Amino acid sequence: MSILRSFNIGISGLSSTGRGMGVVSDNIANAGTFGFKSSRPEFQDTMAASLRGIDGGDQLGSGTQISHITPIFSQGPIQRTELTTDVAVSGNGFFKLKAPFGFAYTRDGSFRFNKDGYLINGDGYRVQGLLPNSKGEISNKEGFIRLGNTTIRAKATENIEMNMNIDSREMVQEFDLKRPDETSSYRTSITVYDNVGIARLVTFFFNKTSDNVWEYRAMSDGMDVPGGKKGEWVEQGSGTLVFNERGELQEEKIKDDIFNFNKGAAKDQKIKLSFGVSIAEGGNGLDASTQFGTRTTLARYSQDGSTAAELGSLSFSDNGILLAVYNNGETKNVGQLGLAKFQNNEGLFKVGRNLFKQTQKSGQPAFGQPTTGGRGSVLSKSIELSNVDVANEFVNLMTAQRNFQANARTITTADKMLQEVLNLKR
Repeated sequence: MSILRSFNIGISGLSSTGRGMGVVSDNIANAGTFGFKSSRPEFQDTMAASLRGIDGGDQLGSGTQISHITPIFSQGPIQRTELTTDVAVSGNGFFKLKAPFGFAYTRDGSFRFNKDGYLINGDGYRVQGLLPNSKGEISNKEGFIRLGNTTIRAKATENIEMNMNIDSREMVQEFDLKRPDETSSYRTSITVYDNVGIARLVTFFFNKTSDNVWEYRAMSDGMDVPGGKKGEWVEQGSGTLVFNERGELQEEKIKDDIFNFNKGAAKDQKIKLSFGVSIAEGGNGLDASTQFGTRTTLARYSQDGSTAAELGSLSFSDNGILLAVYNNGETKNVGQLGLAKFQNNEGLFKVGRNLFKQTQKSGQPAFGQPTTGGRGSVLSKSIELSNVDVANEFVNLMTAQRNFQANARTITTADKMLQEVLNLKR
């Protein structure tokens, strides 16, 4: 009987609409969940009965059902935070975590470090990333991001580079080790480091030996040199600078670059001194030190040694590299957050706790560096909020309510009609 069929059709409408309201309710409930992606219920009609057989035409519908619940992977708003380990994905991609059931993927970047130094999410799952090689450069090797030793060893100075102008008007004079200030035209001091990280002050004296030719001597106080006496100068290194008639650095000649310090330092520490790329080394002479007719000045210098240091702070760069900043100013790459990209994000399976799991429909993840291969970028001190539009969900909620009421009215109307049929016997 068609009236009884109306009951079943109305029930299918109530059931489907109720499930659809469940999707809308879940969206609203997770409006404050980091990295949450809303879903959309999609309905379809059920197989209709044909009044004329398989030739079609004059078909009578059988109701409705939910065909799919499709996740919406649109970008959620990104909010700035004050936590160093908060990160957000802008664009396509997921963070990769090691969960008890295998690898899981998430857009929630509210991470932290555990007591063992591993970067984890709120449930303690370790974060997968790309690790640095022996040179500290980020490689393609995958592994858990972990903060290792918080102290770095000292690095002995191996190179000093100075860029300066030496006054060509200075007089030729012979250097006297016992009277270095009176027999030199210029002096400057630079701090270097021995192999155990002790800072050593080295003073350089410059004196002109002939036109366009200068000698330099690296001197240390005797208190820093084995067998030396405090207050007496000890020569450590020396060399010659030759300029051409245009005041350009023609050639550098190193006579001695072996330094010795006391207090437990290693013997024969080699420190190479460079005044820039001379013409003899293939330079143009102007990118190196010069000899012009202006006063002698040291424009800049650098040395590559450092003392032992402890971790001062941590920060993520905008490409997802975790940088450890030490109290001596040095930085070290700890690792880089990688992103997993899927061919079909909608095919991922929600497993709760803001996690997704790959399926056959999603395809295999392509894991790699951010901003490469179609992956998005990683923003530091940021968190991605839910992409739920609460105003839109309220409209969907009201629509579902009206649909539910309408289907319920279908059943009550069919019930009244059936009651009229039953009344015919009276």
